[in-house]
This record gives sequence, structure tokens and C-alpha cells, in this order.
Amino acid sequence: MKLIIAIIQPHRLEEVKEELYKAEINLITVSEVLGHGRQKGVTEFYRGHKETGNLLRKIRLEIAVNDNFTEPTIKAIMKGAKTGSTGDGKIFVLDLKDCVRIRTEERGATAIG
Repeated sequence: MKLIIAIIQPHRLEEVKEELYKAEINLITVSEVLGHGRQKGVTEFYRGHKETGNLLRKIRLEIAVNDNFTEPTIKAIMKGAKTGSTGDGKIFVLDLKDCVRIRTEERGATAIG
């Protein structure tokens, strides 16, 4: 099992979700976050507004998957998020020790779904 964390540009969220759904990945958590990478101080445009400064608006996706869905998930995120510009984001893949579905108390790969 893996936990995939992706930081993407806000305006690419719908494209990423579409690609994930095409790859049959439907269980995602989405958060609005602030941060910067190497482009600190670079001006970005978000919904037509110019944003400058240390912390830029980003979207954080968290997706728990069974091992056989790791690569399809990464490819879907890259396809939906990539613009070719600085600030497209990052994908982190972490080993997931366990997962528990609270309602049924199932554990592991079964709990992920």
C-alpha cells in the first residue's frame, strides 16, 4: 500500500480529477494549502489575479492506493497537472503501513477499497 501526496496548481485540479477517474481512482482527499518551491518570489496568476510573495496557493491531494494502482495514479496526476511551467508541483510516494476502515474495522488493502 502507498500514500501518494501531490502538490499541484489550483487551476489544474479538475483536469487531475478527470484523469484519476479515467484510471479508476476515485478515493481522494483535497486540501487548499500555501507553500513555495524553488520559484519563491515568482509571480503566478490564479483565477486572473496576480499573486506575488513567499507563499503561493496550491492544492494538496492525498490518495491511498494498493500497490497495483501506484503507477496509474502517478501517471494520471502528471497528465492532469502538467503545464510545462515552473510550479507544476511534486508527487511524493510513501509506504503506507496500515489502513483501517472505521465502519467495518477492515484493515490493509481491503480497507483502501
